[in-house]
Amino acid sequence: MRKRTKQADGFAGTEAELVTMTSDLDQLHHDVGMPAMEAGVAEMIERMGDDAVPDRNSRRTFLVGAGAAAVGGAALLTVGAAPGLAAALTRSERSLTPTRAAMFPPANLKGDLAVAAVAASLENLAVYAYNAGLTAATAGKLGTVPPAVATFATTVKGQHTQHAAAWNGVLSAAGKQKVTVTNPTLTPTVQSDFAKVTDVSGLAQLALTLETIAAQTYQAETAKLKSSAAIGLSSSIQPVEMQHIAILYYVLGEYPGSQSSTGTPLAFNPTNQAA
Repeated sequence: MRKRTKQADGFAGTEAELVTMTSDLDQLHHDVGMPAMEAGVAEMIERMGDDAVPDRNSRRTFLVGAGAAAVGGAALLTVGAAPGLAAALTRSERSLTPTRAAMFPPANLKGDLAVAAVAASLENLAVYAYNAGLTAATAGKLGTVPPAVATFATTVKGQHTQHAAAWNGVLSAAGKQKVTVTNPTLTPTVQSDFAKVTDVSGLAQLALTLETIAAQTYQAETAKLKSSAAIGLSSSIQPVEMQHIAILYYVLGEYPGSQSSTGTPLAFNPTNQAA
């Protein structure tokens, strides 16, 4: 498929189409994604058994926390411009020493809980990346950013925040610490790549890379999960990441899916980039 001609701001689509796509994405997430995540968290907690679940209120905590986090994330945009992704991630990773990074996920997490920790760290990284892009755009560092692009980024950031809350709800219910750090393996690369972003196209490409890693990781790890509840939770999130990917390909004016350097479509969501 031939690529569409990009505008001066690096956006290859139309705002009207992107607004519609974002609205459909948000509606589907609220109607299908959130209820599925709620059910997945509840079932995982139930399957753990009373002895393994010191916090029986984690399902309610997840629901309240996910909603509050989404609202809080949007509110960040009105506070003022942040120094950028590198500085934001440096702050979040300041306590993450090389030893701790090498031990991620923590040694006390096994099986499905280890997968939950990795998933939460990837979702945290996506939240930081989208927030940094939005604050850079607000500061005028990315040239002209169409409002529809900013709306899409804000919407997706909220969804990633809710995904992280779901996995952390499971960890908290099992008496484990919530994962508040960004994925230590990928963070340095994202920092480096963001430093090179100068326009909407560059930001969309970075976001596409993060979304692809997340989607492929979910696809690869879902088959390794032990409980049907964990499989259900993972499977409720992976399609949402794929929707993000499809819209980002639209923003870039490219065929929606993995492709060769010449634009030839490749296998659907291969897992060679899974974390």
